[in-house]
Amino acid sequence: LGIGNAAFAHPGHDVSGLGAGLLHPFNGADHLLAMVAVGLWAAQNGGRKIWLLPAAFMLMMAAGAKCALIYPFLPLIESGIAASVLVLGVVIALSLKLPARLSVTITALFGFLHGYAHGLEMFGAVEPEAYALGFLATTAALHLAGIMTGIATRTRCMRLPQALGAAIAASGVWLLSTV
Repeated sequence: LGIGNAAFAHPGHDVSGLGAGLLHPFNGADHLLAMVAVGLWAAQNGGRKIWLLPAAFMLMMAAGAKCALIYPFLPLIESGIAASVLVLGVVIALSLKLPARLSVTITALFGFLHGYAHGLEMFGAVEPEAYALGFLATTAALHLAGIMTGIATRTRCMRLPQALGAAIAASGVWLLSTV
């Protein structure tokens, strides 16, 4: 994929099997940034949100993929995915600690959008279940990378997550401009 179509990482690539699913989140800036951002935001919030936010994202990502297979006509999915990068970047940059229900709702919505896009690409795929397992596993790993970065920087580099959030938000603005 070229840099100009990073927000459109969904159609036109291999969706056959576990290996393709494992690699998919690395094929577009939208996936990579959003998934790491969920982990960073979870670490910033701490407490039970450290597992609630990634769990909500992943559960709704699976639900979104299933929904796309049943009803493949929702509009503005790519815009919503790009907006997820922007919003998650902003909440990290501002170190927002929203109420748990609101944080989970926001994260779940974004997970649904990402999952829906994954589901759309699975029509006619060989081994779609293995592909789904692969992108879920990589999503969990990217969430964990964000969490570990957030935890590792809590005491020594407290501003690093905020700087990363600002960079993620800026990337979200760019992604929205390419949709």
